[in-house]
Amino acid sequence: MNNIALGRYLPLNSCIHSLDPRTKIIALILMMVAIFIPAGWLGYLLIGTAVLILTMLAKLKISFLWRSMKPMLFMLFFLLIINVIVIHEGTVLIAVGSFAVYSEALFQTLYIVVRLMLMIMLTTVLTATTKPLDLTLGIEDLLSPFKVIHVPSHEIAMMISIALRFIPTLIEETQRIMKAQASRGVDMEEGSFKEKLMAILSLIVPLFVSAFQHADDLANAMEARGYVPDRPRTRYKQLKMLKRDYITLSTALLILVLLIGLAWLR
Repeated sequence: MNNIALGRYLPLNSCIHSLDPRTKIIALILMMVAIFIPAGWLGYLLIGTAVLILTMLAKLKISFLWRSMKPMLFMLFFLLIINVIVIHEGTVLIAVGSFAVYSEALFQTLYIVVRLMLMIMLTTVLTATTKPLDLTLGIEDLLSPFKVIHVPSHEIAMMISIALRFIPTLIEETQRIMKAQASRGVDMEEGSFKEKLMAILSLIVPLFVSAFQHADDLANAMEARGYVPDRPRTRYKQLKMLKRDYITLSTALLILVLLIGLAWLR
């Protein structure tokens, strides 16, 4: 469980933890939009610096954020292979017979890698500094204006919160199943492609069974406590934005405006 980062809440005492969950969600959306603005490497440097400052203010370790990105390494390597095969623009860096690696393929891959890393780091900071219940309340409040068009804001917020909460649970369950199968002689690293495929299938089936069992247990627990989604609900905890929340939102908006300006000047 200690190797799981994404979706895991860390109960630390920091100024980021004390922010209103709505502030963190809106700031995350603004930063996500800023990441996709084509402001060049200067823009990515600005966002990266902001993320590092945010990480330090939240009292999180860089190694903690790195653990959240490790599962993406295989996908990033696969993306590099696809870009090398598909993109044939720029200067030729490596040529072996009729096969050539172009500079634009590497640059495009690097752009995507940086964007994904920044997005994962921001999402990890959000989940690490916000309790699942607070996250649910924040999403529900932000979606509440859409109730006039019959959007089930509470149900959507509950589903998102449960999904984030069960990410580390399912990863832990996967590790437990892999260890149990390894003790029974199942080897997922050695053997032919067919044997590896069968080993993966033997992992997926019990994982799905376990996930459905967790969902059934959760549904029974919520039903036993009288949970009815569409009934009027009251709250013990009321969300209230303070001065630090408005400063945080203003900073995120300023970063977005700066990146728009950099993109316009290019």
